[in-house]
Amino acid sequence: MAEVYRITRQVARSQASVLLLGETGTGKELIAHAVHELSSRRDRPFVRVNCGALSENLLESELFGHVRGAFTGAIDNRTGRFEAAHKGTIFLDEINSTSLHLQVKLLRVLQEREFERVGDTRTVQVDTRVITASNRDLLDLATEGLFREDLFYRLNVVPIYLPPLRERTGDIPELVAHFLNTYNEQNDRYVAHIDPRAMDALQQYAWPGNVRELQNYVERAVVMAPGDELTADLLPEVVTTGRAPRTLGARAVDFDSLAEELVEVGLNGVDESADNLHGRIVDHVEREVIAQVMSRCDHVQIKAAARLGINRNTLHKKLIQYGLEGES
Repeated sequence: MAEVYRITRQVARSQASVLLLGETGTGKELIAHAVHELSSRRDRPFVRVNCGALSENLLESELFGHVRGAFTGAIDNRTGRFEAAHKGTIFLDEINSTSLHLQVKLLRVLQEREFERVGDTRTVQVDTRVITASNRDLLDLATEGLFREDLFYRLNVVPIYLPPLRERTGDIPELVAHFLNTYNEQNDRYVAHIDPRAMDALQQYAWPGNVRELQNYVERAVVMAPGDELTADLLPEVVTTGRAPRTLGARAVDFDSLAEELVEVGLNGVDESADNLHGRIVDHVEREVIAQVMSRCDHVQIKAAARLGINRNTLHKKLIQYGLEGES
């Protein structure tokens, strides 16, 4: 990470494109923001776009804007993110998820600093620094025909690889201390100490979700801690024991038997039984989800209903339906 920070500081002073590589949750957005804050563009906008969160048509409009009537629902002219980031920085996360069609327009922006809004013929000039991120190897995607090779080389001026947390467990104590400070302040708590056993468990865990997963677990511990110490019992079971926490899979035996029944129904060709079995599986899953959410919300129905995204009356009916009313 010392090398990551060194490159970040050095490249920030330039106008070069930066490509951030690494697994999900390794902190690519934080590095992108650091490049912006350390650059001469720090007083201008920093605009983030998650390319994997939108369909191709929506993403094109999001990035480049559109004019009224360009497509169904385009009732007004709209400024795109590239224009919004003029004189500043745009961060394109999950650039690997863009289509080949959109990659052509991105290449033009990088090379010519110009584009047209969707449905328009007027060319827009823009001065925007582009930082991109990918959790997949773009050169491999280019070999597979899923990513333009010329765009890859245009983005890959300064690549920065962020190692996964499992390869830098020595950073965990400082990260935990940072997150403790953050969530103590946000929640008006004072969890100032860390049990050595808890820290040992954190450093032994493989962290498939990387820094983001650690951040979530520290926030949970701060909220749930009865005193001023982060103890091992405040951490998820998967961290302290290596066993997966109790989830829907905890009732795997029930699902196995249902699966066997489904196979038998399919072999016998009884459509009515299959429909009934499908309903039973759905009910089984829904009951388990509601039971877990109710437990996590201390059986407060208003809180659980909000977490589930349903109203309280619907939740109350389902509690009665599944025999969960009054459980604690």
